[in-house]
Amino acid sequence: MADESTLAPDDPRTGDITTAVEDGRRARGRRTRESILDAAVDLASVEGLDGLTIGRLATALGMSKSGLFSHFGSKEELQLATIDAAREIFIREVFAPAREADRGLPRLVALLDAWLAYMRREVFHGGCFFDAVRNEYDSRQPGPVRDAVRADFATWSESLANRVRSAQAHGHLDPGADPEQLAFELDALGGAANVRFQLDRDEVAFERARRGIHSRLEALAV
Repeated sequence: MADESTLAPDDPRTGDITTAVEDGRRARGRRTRESILDAAVDLASVEGLDGLTIGRLATALGMSKSGLFSHFGSKEELQLATIDAAREIFIREVFAPAREADRGLPRLVALLDAWLAYMRREVFHGGCFFDAVRNEYDSRQPGPVRDAVRADFATWSESLANRVRSAQAHGHLDPGADPEQLAFELDALGGAANVRFQLDRDEVAFERARRGIHSRLEALAV
């Protein structure tokens, strides 16, 4: 088979080979970036986004700083990309399984059960990535990273409230219940379980949260 070195510059096959080489490089670059972010989300869940420096991550991966800089030009760019990667994992682990359940209360329950299971399995080494970064950035001054953390929290809270509304619309929950209030309570129960588990390593915290969540929903069931 001819390689690029044996082809004349104006041979049409030269362009095809060049394109294939460039596509291969892009694919390798994409895989490298994905592996970097896999490590970054775990590191940040334990040490926080502030601890996620180019140097710290390079050491953890056995890479050079210049190699990381070729993918992320700054610490802030790395932090924002890490939040994006964590969000994709959260959607896959929590939201996607819940979509298999029927609309209304079954889907709300499935979402909450998947959320507790995701924290119990420690999909991220430090527990829930988003609980960790919320606590880290709750009192920080506004900026791109804090704004991204806040936006994700707002989306989660609104998603819970919307699923409460759906359960009400399907006649499963008391229509007089305040969706935002109930979403706040449900989030608080799961968040408390994650903190207790990370501190005590006792999975009973998730069972307590599950019982609390189900009891609260049963009290409002129509």
